[in-house]
Amino acid sequence: MALLTMTASITAPTLAKFFRGRTLDLEARRLLAMTRNGQNRAISEGIPIDLWVDPTGGTIGLDAEPSFEKEDPRAVQFDVDSGIRIDVVKRMVTTTTAGVKTNPLQPISKASVARVNLTHPALATFRFLPDGTISETSPEKLRLTGRDGVSLWVALSKDKMSYEIRSTEN
Repeated sequence: MALLTMTASITAPTLAKFFRGRTLDLEARRLLAMTRNGQNRAISEGIPIDLWVDPTGGTIGLDAEPSFEKEDPRAVQFDVDSGIRIDVVKRMVTTTTAGVKTNPLQPISKASVARVNLTHPALATFRFLPDGTISETSPEKLRLTGRDGVSLWVALSKDKMSYEIRSTEN
């Protein structure tokens, strides 16, 4: 019995650290799965799908744009583990020579662009379009940080067609 007690006391801190790391990895993979689900739904249903993130409330959800359906019966929402902090990194805005701020990936003329309705306009929203692309207004990266300060990034891939998990910011 004493041997069992000593073994448990030696391995307990290591196991606790292992499970905390697994929680961070699990949440990053769940978020990545949500991005893929949103992109697949947008393609298969032919409507924009929004993945919204509430960093302060620790909630993430996926639903169809409200202008197409009043209520989305396939909408999903989940709470991120309370030990995980989420930080949203917006796309970088550059300044042109005229001093006007523009996004290099966004068209300058907005006359032909349809109005966007969001279910959660105050929150960061990843927008997946019916052709499989990701909207230029979608966040570039999300940083998930665990209790121990270790971070994982869910970031736009180099081809800008999907998101991927990274262990560093770059």
